[in-house]
Amino acid sequence: MSTESLPDTHQTLEVSGTTYHYYSLPKAAEALGNIDRLPMTLKILLENQLRFADDESVALEDMQALVDWQEQGRSDREIGYRPARVLMQDFTGVPGVVDLASMRAAVEKLGEDPARINPLSPVDLVIDHSVMVDHYGNPAAFKDNVAIEMERNRERYEFLRWGQEAFDNFRVVPPGTGICHQVNLEYLGKTVWSKEQDGKTFAYPDTLVGTDSHTTMINGLGVLGWGVGGIEAEAAMLGQPVSMLIPEVIGFKLTGKMREGITATDLVLTVTQMLRQKGVVGKFVEFYGDGLDDLPLADRATIANMAPEYGATCGFFPADAETLNYMRLTGRDDAQIALVEAYCKAQGLWRQPGAEPVFSDTLHLDMDEVVASMAGPKRPQDRVALTDIKSTFEQIMQDEGNQIAPSEEDRWLSEGGQTAVGVERSYDDDDTQDVDIDGTAFKLNHGAVVIAAITSCTNTSNPSVMMAAGLLARKAREKGLTTKPWVKTSLAPGSKVVTEYLNAGGVQDDLNALGFNLVGYGCTTCIGNSGPLHEPIESAIEKGDLTVASVLSGNRNFEGRVHPLTKTNWLASPPLVVAYALAGNVRCDLTAEPLGTGSDGEPVYLQDIWPSQAEIAEAVEKVNTAMFRKEYAEVFEGDEVWKAIEVPQSKVYQWSKESTYIQHPPFFEGMGKTPDAIEDVKDARILAMFADSVTTDHISPAGAIKPDSPAGRYLQERGVKPVDFNSYGSRRGNHEIMMRGTFANVRIKNEMLDGVVGGETRHVPSGKQMPIYDAAMQYQQEGTPLVVIAGKEYGTGSSRDWAAKGTLLLGVRAVLAESYERIHRSNLIGMGVVPLQFPEGEDRKTLGLTGDERISIEGLSELSPGSQVKVTIASDKGEKKLEVLCRIDTANELEYYRHGGILHYVLRSMIGSA
Repeated sequence: MSTESLPDTHQTLEVSGTTYHYYSLPKAAEALGNIDRLPMTLKILLENQLRFADDESVALEDMQALVDWQEQGRSDREIGYRPARVLMQDFTGVPGVVDLASMRAAVEKLGEDPARINPLSPVDLVIDHSVMVDHYGNPAAFKDNVAIEMERNRERYEFLRWGQEAFDNFRVVPPGTGICHQVNLEYLGKTVWSKEQDGKTFAYPDTLVGTDSHTTMINGLGVLGWGVGGIEAEAAMLGQPVSMLIPEVIGFKLTGKMREGITATDLVLTVTQMLRQKGVVGKFVEFYGDGLDDLPLADRATIANMAPEYGATCGFFPADAETLNYMRLTGRDDAQIALVEAYCKAQGLWRQPGAEPVFSDTLHLDMDEVVASMAGPKRPQDRVALTDIKSTFEQIMQDEGNQIAPSEEDRWLSEGGQTAVGVERSYDDDDTQDVDIDGTAFKLNHGAVVIAAITSCTNTSNPSVMMAAGLLARKAREKGLTTKPWVKTSLAPGSKVVTEYLNAGGVQDDLNALGFNLVGYGCTTCIGNSGPLHEPIESAIEKGDLTVASVLSGNRNFEGRVHPLTKTNWLASPPLVVAYALAGNVRCDLTAEPLGTGSDGEPVYLQDIWPSQAEIAEAVEKVNTAMFRKEYAEVFEGDEVWKAIEVPQSKVYQWSKESTYIQHPPFFEGMGKTPDAIEDVKDARILAMFADSVTTDHISPAGAIKPDSPAGRYLQERGVKPVDFNSYGSRRGNHEIMMRGTFANVRIKNEMLDGVVGGETRHVPSGKQMPIYDAAMQYQQEGTPLVVIAGKEYGTGSSRDWAAKGTLLLGVRAVLAESYERIHRSNLIGMGVVPLQFPEGEDRKTLGLTGDERISIEGLSELSPGSQVKVTIASDKGEKKLEVLCRIDTANELEYYRHGGILHYVLRSMIGSA
């Protein structure tokens, strides 16, 4: 059926003296069916289909499928979705701009006009992932870290300045401004977007995709957005629809209120655990219920931020009066606020009290039941009640066969080998290490908190938890408590507004007194930019093989991510981060044991210094609109150093072979105007074999580059000293670094090697152990294709396109896993790597795989969405044949794969040869 059979849905809305044109959902419902109980997220998708209806990329059947979704709460219909805009951060944004520059070079080589390659949708890139905590605990830390950041990243920043000048529809927020998700929440997001077209002003929902998985934070503002890989985001900005199956929508009902002393962090960790246990990978989550009446927008954004941690595509909160309140607070203009209210009410996108939409399934949480919590030691969904942190750590040590030397608090509380919590333990004092830093001597032992970081968009966007941290610091200071000398402390807010209100509340001085000085406006510790520990501490950890901890107010704590030496990493609210800096060890039960001894000689407990809700509320009153308007007045300008960067004036980038940051990637080498035929895989070798929950950070780490790694050797061969290595994340514009860093996480475990931790493999048939990169290059010289074998949830974590790009460049043709996280599966296809899924009941263990086998794959040239392919596994013991599921799920994905990747498809489309 043609979309012409729909009634005319074009309507106008008068708001603040402006006439807005829009496509009316109530009008469409007259023909398609009642949508009153359709989830808000699906109403937004329906509006998107209505606006782009053309009987080609969007058909009437697509819209009808969205309405009919209400009958069963699910659909197998594929739709093409076009977000209003794209958000990038610099780690993922730099390779995106590199790809655009490379596409321009490829178009020029094909004899076409390179200026045709431009973003068609608005793109904002926020430089927020590059600042590292080199300096901390002193007033000059921020200035010194920014200076180092500018020096380290000058090549990248010159390239981004070029991109800002060369490409249309592309804006850059300079370094030292804030975290992309917080800038998005406080400034960029509009809830309702508008633009001029054919002399008319059109209004429609603000929607976006972002090159960072925590793009979902904007869902708290009633904006539908989620993270995608950089390559998929590039396609979206170049006018391609995001291909997606109409998702299941899980309703999460919130009722009640949080009790005294419970924070938004405790709430989000509880929600994350519940949804992970429910299983929401690839699904939308939509929050509803009367508990939202009293849930501040910053708390909503905290919950929405962690959608990747609970596995959902998004965690959406509909627009309501609280949305408008937050927009007023953050300085949005009155006309925009009026448009949001009028448009959302006209379209049925305004949350109504008592509303009960139709959902695929539901969960319910009475917020009165939430308790103080942390998450760890390795996964954000592993919530642990604060009362159980000590015993959980001790159990970890017992499971790993370690014996724990007693902390000072344990010795003080212990009687006859029995600790305060009644756990029998044997102690090995040899584990305790003596450390001296600038004349301060102390003992370092298991459980020591060596990093305490208030960081990440998750919590630093929330004034209540930030003020709580400041007030706790004030009370601790009044009691005479100090931070333990082995703790590296840092404060990295998500925007300059936080500094404004911490100063206005008078608590920044108290934080400074405990070592929580401002270190930068960026992601820092949460993404592995924690910087080095004191050398004596690092030496002590390694010498004693100590299991030490980080405590951070972030959203990610995967093994090896925060710092290579912190084996346990705990997500916590900002006030708990301060508390653990005071206690100095996760083996201190903060609910029962003292944090330390006050200046009066008496023990000080957490409850003695925890601020009341009334005190926090009074402090939050200091946050005002003027702060937001001041800090965002010139958000795209940057400081004098940024402004002084010279920008090459050319439409095609002039690549420098000398650069170790920006190199011309080989993705388009030998590319013709039409795609080559797809060939089956014959006698591939297994590059590596992994267990469950291998993250994109395992596959493509963002943190430190080891000097003796392939990437470290590459840099040293080019005269770069280890002190100037920077991080993998900062060098994502150089494919030579990223290839060498693929599967190079220091904590990754390849099951082809017994007991070996790190990016190593066994070359077959020689049997030699070597770095995965070196083995891949040897296989390439031998003309041998490669596959990767994995368990469940392969590619969980950040939307990291280099996890797929690096996989391709190592020569991997296919990944065979038990299941995939959504974004990485899509990214593999986007780079021309086919994701295959073991049949139910079969995996690497049931098949007895060792890594010595040869893998052949048949049927790749005859694929259809969701089809089966034949896999033959050959070894000295014979052959095993399997029918496996090809996880190319949609027709669009199949087209991308047929072209060798999404960028090849887009490039050919833009020059008219696809």
